[in-house]
Amino acid sequence: MDATANTASAKLTVGDKSWDLPIHDGTIGPQVVDISKLYGQTGLFTYDPGFTSTASCESKITYIDGDEGVLLYRGYPIEQLAENGDFLETCYLLLYGELPTPAQKADFDFSVTRHTMVHDQMNRFFTGFRRDAHPMAIMVACVGALSAFYHDSTDISDPQQRLIASIRMIAKMPTLAAMAYKYSIGQPFIYPKNDLDYTANFLNMCFAVPCEDYKVSPTLSKALDKIFILHADHEQNASTSTVRLAGSSGANPFACIAAGVACLWGPAHGGANEAALKMLTEIGHPERIPEFVNRAKDKNDPFRLMGFGHRVYKNYDPRAKIMQQTCHEVLSELGIKDDPLLDVAIELERVALHDEYFIEKKLYPNIDFYSGITLKAMGFPTDMFTVLFALARTVGWIGQWKEMIEDPSQRIGRPRQLYTGAERRDYVAMAKRK
Repeated sequence: MDATANTASAKLTVGDKSWDLPIHDGTIGPQVVDISKLYGQTGLFTYDPGFTSTASCESKITYIDGDEGVLLYRGYPIEQLAENGDFLETCYLLLYGELPTPAQKADFDFSVTRHTMVHDQMNRFFTGFRRDAHPMAIMVACVGALSAFYHDSTDISDPQQRLIASIRMIAKMPTLAAMAYKYSIGQPFIYPKNDLDYTANFLNMCFAVPCEDYKVSPTLSKALDKIFILHADHEQNASTSTVRLAGSSGANPFACIAAGVACLWGPAHGGANEAALKMLTEIGHPERIPEFVNRAKDKNDPFRLMGFGHRVYKNYDPRAKIMQQTCHEVLSELGIKDDPLLDVAIELERVALHDEYFIEKKLYPNIDFYSGITLKAMGFPTDMFTVLFALARTVGWIGQWKEMIEDPSQRIGRPRQLYTGAERRDYVAMAKRK
């Protein structure tokens, strides 16, 4: 462990017995009480549903300060990365820990670009799905199936194979996502083009058709690139923890990322932007906002304002500020000046930022509040929103998985439980049961 051991310790007292527990300091953020030997020393477990007060690992990748609204990738503020870099630069940073030199960036871009095609036999997978299958169902299946095609990069003990698997997943995820989209609308697959950058290539695979040329808008490409950067990693969230837990068993990297995709599919995790868009549609007009705000305040009303507040952020989501600007740029590029959903979103944000109830509860707009509007304006259907989230988050999952594999203190994940079921009892023969 690289964390610094503090000279202080925490004392746990149960009855007439006491134990000293080490305290560790990170570079920034809260101190942690080391309970790794708690059960061996005391015979006790801790009880922490959702692990919201438990550090499950040590990591050098992403830092979040929810109270201050700070998100850092390898120490760099998300605002600076989104404003000045591109997604593949962020990928390199998350994987290797440092921003690339020009030569390193060119080499990395080349490697990713030359791995964007998927095995041609994977085309047959799609014909086995119904046309109305959810794209995320297709993604879970196809990402897991990559291990059936790329046997030369599944040995997790080989650093070179880990690197090849990482590059392959970053490169092939946009291709699989675009194929899932094309299949759902009944259009032919569009092969990747090596002369386009990462995000422009993805847009081309989604919206080009064989019968005419398609010109990728630089504004839309840059906007989507920012969206990918904003979603690239977010510390030990549910899907990332799932990837780490799956990886701790020694599962191959493709299976681990498929597990992350499956977890992200949950509406409480990756489906929040879709839910926010549906809410804005339900409100319909700015004049109806007071009605829905009052409903949100009513504890007896099941209605909740989606896109506000965050499990971690207790301040303004730093990604939301960037997303708001990006949303305006996209709508302006597409000539959407009077979008009713945007009118509702802007007014709802204004009301929430000045309403005592929202201020007291610290319910600030989060990234999902604007990303749904932006993706809809670009032409993506709502059931593709989570797929785009998975595409962007893949590099974060891979970075976290790679860090876990290379951590000498890593053990297979094995949470414990507070058992509240029946005590020991003996089997009763069927004839004697009443």
